[in-house]
Amino acid sequence: MERVVKYFGLAFLIALFSFQAIASEADVAHEAEEEFNVSEMIMHHVKDAHEWHLWGPEHGGTTIYLPVILKTKDGIKTFSSSHFYHGDIIHDGENHYFKGEGPAEGLAMFHEKIYELDSKGKLHFENGHVHGNVKPIDFSITKNVTSLFIGSFIIFMMMFSCARYYKRNGAVAPKGLAKFMEPLIVFVQDEIAKSHINEKNYKRFVPYLLTIFFFIWINNLLGLIPIFPGSANLTGNITITLFLATLTLILTLVNGNKNYWSHIFAPPGVPKALLPIMIPIEIVGIFTKPFALMIRLFANITAGHIVILALISLIFINKHEAWGALSVPMALFISVLELLVAALQAYLFALLSALFIGAAVEEAHH
Repeated sequence: MERVVKYFGLAFLIALFSFQAIASEADVAHEAEEEFNVSEMIMHHVKDAHEWHLWGPEHGGTTIYLPVILKTKDGIKTFSSSHFYHGDIIHDGENHYFKGEGPAEGLAMFHEKIYELDSKGKLHFENGHVHGNVKPIDFSITKNVTSLFIGSFIIFMMMFSCARYYKRNGAVAPKGLAKFMEPLIVFVQDEIAKSHINEKNYKRFVPYLLTIFFFIWINNLLGLIPIFPGSANLTGNITITLFLATLTLILTLVNGNKNYWSHIFAPPGVPKALLPIMIPIEIVGIFTKPFALMIRLFANITAGHIVILALISLIFINKHEAWGALSVPMALFISVLELLVAALQAYLFALLSALFIGAAVEEAHH
């Protein structure tokens, strides 16, 4: 019961920060006599950015400006993203973009994408998209990249601390952080790896499964709500989930044994006349499995963020604080649910990865 109360309190604080962040943006919009744009606000908080916005109005609030690293036709350029966000805002019909200044001169940022201006210093648009301008290769340390570093550092410190504890004390009853980590590590080893990969091979895949489990879980918690100060929507970024799913695909293909490939190219019990149909289906199945991993994690995490932001936005859409009696409790409930989803998605990703790898290394049954 005590643990439930703690989780409820944490979710309440997160929802409170969310409410305050949206309220500050709504106040700015009101002062500028503009309508509160729900979709623009949600996309601003869900997508990646070249700045780390903590609190206050979108422009002029408390913000950490991140380094921009570009490969342009003039070579490598490195500068702070403040040279975009503090530059001129150019309005071109329904579109507006940041025009770079100082080291960012000759460049512009539109929807967090950086482009080179033409010889007349303009961006050209077609159907709401930039058309005709060169897009430099972007190696910038964005908000998601920074969150990736923070999450990886936390995981490293957690594992290093546990390893140092056991190295110093030997095989004793765990204490402190090790007491929390050991059941989780044993759970991943026994209930995920050992249960779904044969006993001969499972141990060599435990490090990978532990890595993706804790990576997804920790980063899910860090980005529980993207407008919470110091967090980012890392696992709600499809490039991250694509990379994780690709790792599982590579491990599956590299470790696939003769039995695995024979089931792909010569499915047992299938008449030869049907092989031209079954073999392409089996090959497609190799790639649809990791694709499902990618979409499941991306969609679940992003959907949770969007639902919470949309619920809080009801107050400002209807322009009356009484709506808070409905939207805030509902957003609080979803926030508590997201704590469960954060762990559940990490478990499912590791579990399904173990199933796919287990199928690849399974020995033939006679």
